[in-house]
Amino acid sequence: MLIVAIRTLIMYFAVLLAVRIMGKSELSKMSPFQLVIVFMIAELAAIPIDSADVSLINGIIAISMLMFLQVLISFLSIKSEGFKTFISGKPTMLIEKGKLNVRELARQRITSTDLLEQLRLENCPSISDVEYAILESNGKLSVIPKAKNRPVTPKDMKLPVSEGVLPAIVVSDGHLYDRNLIIAGIDQINFEKKLKSVGITSFKNIFLAFCDADKKLHIYTAEKDLGPYAKEVQL
Repeated sequence: MLIVAIRTLIMYFAVLLAVRIMGKSELSKMSPFQLVIVFMIAELAAIPIDSADVSLINGIIAISMLMFLQVLISFLSIKSEGFKTFISGKPTMLIEKGKLNVRELARQRITSTDLLEQLRLENCPSISDVEYAILESNGKLSVIPKAKNRPVTPKDMKLPVSEGVLPAIVVSDGHLYDRNLIIAGIDQINFEKKLKSVGITSFKNIFLAFCDADKKLHIYTAEKDLGPYAKEVQL
């Protein structure tokens, strides 16, 4: 039992390291090649765990080779568009300028019911609302609605807008982030005073606290009886 646990732990870190080296973008794309790599890594990691007579070194070497192959092919895909198309395929236009491409739908084995379902998931219940629908190489359907059906933006209304700012999380699960406090423009002493002003004695009692673009501090505390509730403080 202990040997199985140790072998599992070793293979877990080996797979984790391989995935980290392959990079975040590889996980987000999940093209056919990436999908094959993921399945093969999972299978190679399971073999040494299930079979005690299989060497861990052999499993790690095999996973390392797949990792190297993945990084190499990703590099070659950047250098050569033709190679990238061969490995990952290319996007397919299913709806172009409001017209269905029946030939491509048949070639991709997509029924009208499947297409309508995907359009509904993209908030386009009718084909007549769609200008373009593109089946990406990773299998995701990108939908561009017709101009008359697109949401109105501040640019359309010629309204002034401010730059978007990511919320700065200052406390998460009772842990204080000093650097984000500085970004929010407040020191720890003043922060604790703000907490006391709304009846919170310590940041360790806070489930989540963040500062928004308007310099407003949103505080969510976790009470055993009441559950999470929110407070707002202007910095």
